[in-house]
Amino acid sequence: MSFFENTRKPVGLGGKIMVAMMNFGHSAMAEWGLRFLQPAQDAMVLDCGCGGGANIKTLLKLCPKGRVQGIDYSAVSVEKARKVNARAIAAGRCNVQQASVTELPFEAEQFEVVTAFETVYFWPELAQNFREVYRVLKPGGAFFICNEANGETTKDDKWTQIIDGMTIYKDSQLKAFLEQAGFQNIQIHKRKNWLCVTAQK
Repeated sequence: MSFFENTRKPVGLGGKIMVAMMNFGHSAMAEWGLRFLQPAQDAMVLDCGCGGGANIKTLLKLCPKGRVQGIDYSAVSVEKARKVNARAIAAGRCNVQQASVTELPFEAEQFEVVTAFETVYFWPELAQNFREVYRVLKPGGAFFICNEANGETTKDDKWTQIIDGMTIYKDSQLKAFLEQAGFQNIQIHKRKNWLCVTAQK
């Protein structure tokens, strides 16, 4: 397994290094994307594919009276995210668990916001996974996708060849899958190669 496979599912020492790198390396993109998300101060938020937990920490600051749940299917990511957000977990404002977006471990209509930073590339069945997100969102809730790659450059092809199971989607493809899942009011934002998509239940 190559080191870059750890972007998909971090494992072992290489995974720990990758998770730390992702927490730092994706911060500028996340900061840009979050300008298009304005959650209520008391929002219930779910971060899917939470990686090392840096975005959970930011979301907790954006929603000082709310709660943030994180899921990731990598045990290494869950461990790191729990460490990064240990204080919020102890205060009962945060929970991070190992789970997959194929079957979210939550009842319907639990969240005002669901986020997905740098992760939909690896989701196994996008139409079905988006329906799962739709299920756990409250009516009027927002689904937020933020990607560092928008599928429009030759560099994107290089990454999909290096990392097994990675698909980089164009905005039009994401929009189509979101509409299939029932989302509406889909907004698309781009900067450099970055892509941010918001959609409403």
